[in-house]
Amino acid sequence: TLFSSADGQYFFTGDMYSIENNTLQNLSESKRSEQRVSKINAIADDQKIVFPAKGERKGSITVFTDIDCPYCAKLHKEIPALNEAGITVRYLSYPRSGINSPSYNNAVSVWCASDKNKTMDSAMKGRVPESKTCKNPITDHMMQAEFLEVNGTPNIILENGELLPGYVPAQQLIQALKAS
Repeated sequence: TLFSSADGQYFFTGDMYSIENNTLQNLSESKRSEQRVSKINAIADDQKIVFPAKGERKGSITVFTDIDCPYCAKLHKEIPALNEAGITVRYLSYPRSGINSPSYNNAVSVWCASDKNKTMDSAMKGRVPESKTCKNPITDHMMQAEFLEVNGTPNIILENGELLPGYVPAQQLIQALKAS
């Protein structure tokens, strides 16, 4: 975010804060959260791998993941607990080693599988997916990750646009969603 004077002669970058009623609010982060919500909601569900909530839906998270990331695999093991708590988990791919890397090719294979969820489950357990290619959204996901300031995996985006970098245990995610 760039802030400037009305005449454009003075400007600065960085976060702008507001103190109102003795409460500190990061206005820049609020704006980034709005942008994250807008960008995530603009990605069609068929461009995500979705693990739907069981029973009454109480919230959702969007996770930028890398099949070769051990903390992503740890988070993935907690999807049943999240789903049982009414939380839908939506995956976007962010192979950290880049385009045409083994991680990228594995992500493409998952997205091109006939049963993406089952193949994702298997890949997160360390099994290399059967090699497949098709038209897929992986490169688009990576571009969205750059725009959204995703810099590692897993990166979790809550429904309010808050970005949680790194692994967060299921119970903490459930509490964070209740608070948001």
